[in-house]
Amino acid sequence: MPLNAIDRLKQTVTATWESPVADRSAALWGYAPGTAKWWRSSASHVFVIPDPNGKRYLRFVPDAHRSAESFSAIAELTARLADRGVPVARPVASEAGPLTATVDTPLGPMHAMVIEAAPGETLDADELDENDARAWGAALARVHRDAADLGRRLPGPLRELPEAAALFAADPDLAAAAAALHERLRDLERDPSCFGVVHGDFELDNLAWNDGVATAFDFDEACRSWYAADVAFALRDLTDETGLPAAGHRGRFAAFIDGYRSVRPLSEADLPLFAGLNAIAALVRISTALATPEPDEPEWKADLRTDLAAMADGHRRLVINAAERCRSLEGRSGRDSGPRGEPMGSTVA
Repeated sequence: MPLNAIDRLKQTVTATWESPVADRSAALWGYAPGTAKWWRSSASHVFVIPDPNGKRYLRFVPDAHRSAESFSAIAELTARLADRGVPVARPVASEAGPLTATVDTPLGPMHAMVIEAAPGETLDADELDENDARAWGAALARVHRDAADLGRRLPGPLRELPEAAALFAADPDLAAAAAALHERLRDLERDPSCFGVVHGDFELDNLAWNDGVATAFDFDEACRSWYAADVAFALRDLTDETGLPAAGHRGRFAAFIDGYRSVRPLSEADLPLFAGLNAIAALVRISTALATPEPDEPEWKADLRTDLAAMADGHRRLVINAAERCRSLEGRSGRDSGPRGEPMGSTVA
């Protein structure tokens, strides 16, 4: 969400982490005012709800940011995956019955859901051993496999790309690289073997680990896309600014791929391409989130703006590097490459 939308919500949060906006939403699940406590705001506003049956999370987004249909599609997807035994955080039905609800609040209409807490703890990349990385890859592959016939109401892939040309017009190197990657995307097939329902943000901070089992949550970015794009996004903490495995994470990267392939096939050939395309999408989202600074901007907002600007610089380098790699592969395509300029010897399980 834009920083301004996050700031509007933050201004309603009291010293005890309560908000009348959250209270309106939580009431539809039978919770008294003051029960929900603010946790964080990013793609959605998230509040913690203590519950006798276990901790839960209230998630809601402004109607101006996301449609009710798109929001309910996410809840439906996660509920059906949970029904199939996939380890995901399950949504909780409201008192009226539906998994999601739209409610009028002091900040306007909000679409809300409540989900169960995922069991276990999160891990960061340095805490991950190769067995964990293998389980991580297998967990993502299970989502791809078991969601294949779901998510018909989800949006399509990389929806930010059409905005890139206008946003990057003042940066010719970035604009040219983004255009080259976008052009290559048009050549990719969309058959069910490589394209379907994806999580959209299967990074380690959206997984909870319990006895070696990774439970996924935060399906805010779920859509229909290439499976390799989802893999490339998940592996961002293990890759460098070329989209290839970082020196200190090659073992974990390889273990992730092995784990994924234990469930369904995957080619590594397009991962750097999708790393670049994901970076373009991230740059567009960052530009939207930053908006125009306000004269009396609070310190937390200025600090976050600085962090996002630094992140954008890394994404820019990745886009340019990915485009250069694609050009290099295309230059070799007549000599030692396979279909669509992929290097010969790419492993496909």
